[in-house]
Amino acid sequence: MRFFTIIFFCLSIFVACTAQQHGSDSTPAHTNALINESSPYLLQHAHNPVNWRPWNDEAFQEATKDNKLVIISVGYAACHWCHVMEHESFEDSTVAALMNEHFVAIKVDREERPDVDDVYMNACQLMSERGCGWPLNAIALPDGRPIFAGTYFPKAQWMDILTRVTKFYDEQPEKALEIAGQVTEGIQGIEQIVLNTEESSFQRTDLAQAFEAAAGQIDMIHGGRNGSPKFPMPANFLFLLDYYHLTQDEEAFKAVEVTLDQMAMGGIYDHLGGGFARYSTDAEWHAPHFEKMLYDNGQLVSLYSNAYQLTKNPHYKQVVYETLAFVERELTSKDKGFYSSLDADSEGEEGKFYVWEMEELKEILGSDVELFAKYYDLKPEGNWEHKNILHQQMPLADFAKQHNITEEQLGETLASGKEKLMARRNMRVRPGLDDKVITAWNALMLKGYVDAYRAFGEERFLQAALNNAEFIYQKCRHDGNRLTRIYKDGRATINAFLDDYAITARAFVALYQATFDEQWLRRADDLVKYAQAHFYDETSGMFFYTSDEDDPLIARKMETSDNVIPASNSMMARALFELGIYLYQDDYLTTAKQMLSNMKAKVIPNAMFYANWASLMVQAVETPYEIAIVGDDFQALRQELDQHFLPNAYLLGGKDEGTLELLQYKLIPGQTTIYVCRDKVCKLPVTSVKEALGLMEN
Repeated sequence: MRFFTIIFFCLSIFVACTAQQHGSDSTPAHTNALINESSPYLLQHAHNPVNWRPWNDEAFQEATKDNKLVIISVGYAACHWCHVMEHESFEDSTVAALMNEHFVAIKVDREERPDVDDVYMNACQLMSERGCGWPLNAIALPDGRPIFAGTYFPKAQWMDILTRVTKFYDEQPEKALEIAGQVTEGIQGIEQIVLNTEESSFQRTDLAQAFEAAAGQIDMIHGGRNGSPKFPMPANFLFLLDYYHLTQDEEAFKAVEVTLDQMAMGGIYDHLGGGFARYSTDAEWHAPHFEKMLYDNGQLVSLYSNAYQLTKNPHYKQVVYETLAFVERELTSKDKGFYSSLDADSEGEEGKFYVWEMEELKEILGSDVELFAKYYDLKPEGNWEHKNILHQQMPLADFAKQHNITEEQLGETLASGKEKLMARRNMRVRPGLDDKVITAWNALMLKGYVDAYRAFGEERFLQAALNNAEFIYQKCRHDGNRLTRIYKDGRATINAFLDDYAITARAFVALYQATFDEQWLRRADDLVKYAQAHFYDETSGMFFYTSDEDDPLIARKMETSDNVIPASNSMMARALFELGIYLYQDDYLTTAKQMLSNMKAKVIPNAMFYANWASLMVQAVETPYEIAIVGDDFQALRQELDQHFLPNAYLLGGKDEGTLELLQYKLIPGQTTIYVCRDKVCKLPVTSVKEALGLMEN
């Protein structure tokens, strides 16, 4: 009830009339403190007339000394509406004068400082009825406690808000303090988890309820969640794959299949260059928001690779190969780190790099344009804002049959046309590249490469994964096992957050499964131990998002809900579970199950928002297999097993017994042997994958 009071009061003061958008083509000659930053997003604002500061203690000290409110403006380099608000407001000298006179203005790259973003996004969600997104614009007291938060505002409305808030703070400072206290209390209470002291118990009926809740939210015609906009949300469909493997529930499989098919045919997928855009603005995956994010593509490579293991659908293989070609071509640094994103805009226009006019298509494709246009739904008047987005209408085999052409002929015609269009597109002005390297996102892409290698056996995929894993270990790890969040221009900066540790640990475990090189388990274990020492909260049994070595914000948050990137707590729980099995660390398993127990009441009725937790619940319900492969031909047998979708099988082994306890006394001289084990108890050894699979089925 108190938040209704806050919201009503804030709205009564701050709501301003909607104004027409105004832009300016001129950039004032000005340089502010952001010029010394490395973030491409911050550097985009380094020549604004606004006296932007980076997030640091000095900015708040200045605000305190001068008794000024603080503007905290958060965005990221690929954000379209961030660019719009910059052009309309932050490049405008009148707006800048108002901001500089009455405020200390701080710019934050949300990808560098997700902790800061989370705090003020929570403030926006508590205080705004407009919906929240980026750019995120908060106004706070000199100590950082917010009294207003919202998203994009046109110039006139932004100036009106600034004027009203300044007047309010000058005339009613006590009320401002009261609002700041109430909002901060609300922020501190969001996603705080209570230790569940009941005995942990997870049943198939729990999973059935979780799936039933998820199934009601899935669009079974177009895939993804019902409605629009549509985000890929890979964790949701990885859970459904896991659930299908356990239960053979056809509805779960169909939900995955329709989603993957429709995304791969839709405009959200780049049919020329590979890779997926961040989301679709409509319910049919047709018109994307054209920015391409590393974290989406890493997870989608994993999802399509897993789905290929199950279905052997050649289109899924094509998507993986094309997406990894895009990552290698456009998002891989010379030292084998992965860049963060490509902008939605080029030449100041969203999507300009990717769309086509019919006359241009005719010129490039010649006599093939008619077939190409039918296949990709290209129209003389355009299929999106008078331009054309490539959007496949049906599977290739169905189209070939409908148009009385062989699949081979159609494939050759499309490949030739795509090559010609790609050559022309490469002559265009390219979207901006955010070339900072984020540890957690690199680990998602690393795992994508590992999953692709295991599905397809391409050695170059494994090599890319190994290169990136060494990059993370050598460039982003310091002072023992402390990670940094950002690497750019030869410098590692910003103390890492929980997701950096958890996702990297899981990627290293995955790399062990692909190589049987135990160093990756040891390195994963080192990261988990560091996280336990610096992030763990004994009171709740969960992990904070920020380290105890970080400067405190107004709230120390826990991240528990799975979004476009799974929650750092669910990733850490899964890392603990996996390492617990491999390393015989019962305390890891106990912690993971306690974390899941804490979340159980949220997961079951809201599985689409806690999908990575739900995948862990599948593992907790059905004890995973430990598949030990020992002997000279271990790699061949491991690769043969990887032709199958086995999400509940943990592979381990090597030429000899190594140091893992489960491998001890398993080597039989002169043969390569497979042991199918469960909860450390093994069945009689076999020598073929077929026999091993049979033991898993019985």
